[in-house]
Amino acid sequence: MALPIAHFEPHHRESEKEILHPSYSQLVTSPPPTRMAGARSRAAARVAVFPLPFQGHITPMLQLAGALHARGLAITVLHTAFNAPDPARHPEFSFAAVPDAISDAAAATEDGSMDRALAMNAAVEAPALAESVRDALASMLRAGEQEEEKEPRLACLVIDATLTAVQEAAAGLGVPTLVLHTCSAACFRLFRSYDMLYDKGYLPAQESNLLLPVKELPPLQVRDLFDPSKLPSKEIGLKLLNLANETTARSSGAIINTFEALEAQELETVRGELAEKGIPIFPIGPLHKLTSVDSVGTSLLKQDSTCIQWLDTQESGSVLYVSFGSVVHITQDEFTEVACGLANSGKPFLWVVRRGLVLGVEKPELPEGFESAVKGRGKVIEWAPQQEVLAHSAIGGFWTHSGWNSTLESVYEGVPMLSRPNFGDQLVTARYVEDRWKIGILLEGVLEREKIKRAITMLMEEKEGMETRQRAKNLKEKMRMCLESSGSSQQAVDKLVDHILSF
Repeated sequence: MALPIAHFEPHHRESEKEILHPSYSQLVTSPPPTRMAGARSRAAARVAVFPLPFQGHITPMLQLAGALHARGLAITVLHTAFNAPDPARHPEFSFAAVPDAISDAAAATEDGSMDRALAMNAAVEAPALAESVRDALASMLRAGEQEEEKEPRLACLVIDATLTAVQEAAAGLGVPTLVLHTCSAACFRLFRSYDMLYDKGYLPAQESNLLLPVKELPPLQVRDLFDPSKLPSKEIGLKLLNLANETTARSSGAIINTFEALEAQELETVRGELAEKGIPIFPIGPLHKLTSVDSVGTSLLKQDSTCIQWLDTQESGSVLYVSFGSVVHITQDEFTEVACGLANSGKPFLWVVRRGLVLGVEKPELPEGFESAVKGRGKVIEWAPQQEVLAHSAIGGFWTHSGWNSTLESVYEGVPMLSRPNFGDQLVTARYVEDRWKIGILLEGVLEREKIKRAITMLMEEKEGMETRQRAKNLKEKMRMCLESSGSSQQAVDKLVDHILSF
C-alpha cells in the first residue's frame, strides 16, 4: 500500500460537469438492486476502478485497467472532479464522475506533502463521495441485470488502499473489492509491521538509533521508516496505516505493481500472511508494460517531447536524466546546489524543473551563469515523456526521487539510479535500490554541489557505477522474462482475470 503522501498534483479543478457513460447518466435514488449472478464470460463482465486523484495513483490504476481491458473485460473509471482523467485519451473505457468534497483550500495547499495529503484523503473519504460511488455502482448493477441493455455485469470494484468508506459502500451492494497497492511489496510488508516496530522500540525513531538496522525487515534501517510521530498528528498517520491494512483485510484480493524476480522474498512473506485470511495476492508488474495505456494518456502535466530530439544528438550512455517526480518540493538553496552540482559535473544532463518544484515559487529561475556554463550539454524542461526518455540510448543514469513508478520504469530500461528519496515509500525504495538490488547509489544528507558532483562522477564514470550499471542490465533481463507470455507477471494477470470472473 502506498500512502497518498507520495503522489499528487497541483490544483487544476475542472468543471463540476459529470462525464458519464450514456447508460449511467441517471444515478439511482431508489433502494439498491440485489446482486445477481451473471454469465461468467469475459465479454459479459465489467470492472469499475476508483483511483485516488494523485498522479502516482491515477497512472497505475489506468494501466491496470488497460491490462484487464486487453483481456476482454469492460472498464468503467470512477473519478473525482479534481485531477479528472481525460476520457478522450481513453476511448476504450467508460467514465463516471462522482462529486467530491475536495475544497479549494485542500487542493491548493502547498505544504510539501503530508498536510495536503491528509486533507485530500479526508475529502475523498467523505460520506457524500462514498454515497455517490454507491449510486454509480448501483446504476451499473441495474444496467448489467437488464438483458435488453446488453451491458456487461459489474463484477467488482478496484480501489486504492485507504478508501475504506468507498469499500463499505460497495459491500452494501454486494460488490467485491480488490485493492491496488501502488508501492513495492517491501513497502506493503513494512506498512503491515507497525505494531512490531513500536513493540520492539524502533519507533518512534530516536536520533541515536537512525542507523540501526531493522533486523526483522532487512535491509531497512530506522531512518528508512515512515515515522508517524514526525507528522503534525501522529494519530492521523497511524489511522491511515490502519485503514489501509483494514481495507486489504476486507478485500477479495490485493494487486501489487511488482514482479516475482524483483521481490520474491517479500512476496512470499505477505502472501503467507494474507493466505491465512483467504486473500490472494497478484504481483502484476511492471504495469506500464502490461498495457496499451501510455504515459501521455495518464499524465496530468504536459510533456515536452523536444528533449527526445536533443537526446538524439548525445553520445550513447552519456546523459544523466534528473527528475524528482510530480510532487516533491525542494528549497531554493537545494535548487541552487543541484544546478551547480550538475554544471560542475561536466556531464551531459536532462533536468526536469516542473512548476512548483521550489517551495513558494511557481516557476523556478536558474542561477545566473548556469545556462552559459552548461551550453550544449545540458537541457532543462518542465516535464518529460519519462518512459521514452529512459528508453533512449543516450541515457546513462537517472537521478530520481525513488517514486515506485519511476523506479520500475528505470529497472525496465536497465538504467542505474542516483537516489534522493524525500518521504514515505521513497525511503524504502531507495534503500532497496542501493543495498538489496544494488542498482543505484543513495545520495544522503544535505545537498551540496561538491557532494552532487562526486555522486554523479561515481555513477557515470567510476568502477562502482560501472558495476551498478551491469547489475541494472541483468535485472532488466529478469523483468522482461516476467513479461513474456509464460512469465510470472502475465500469468498473474490471467489469474486475476479468472478471479474476477469467479465473483
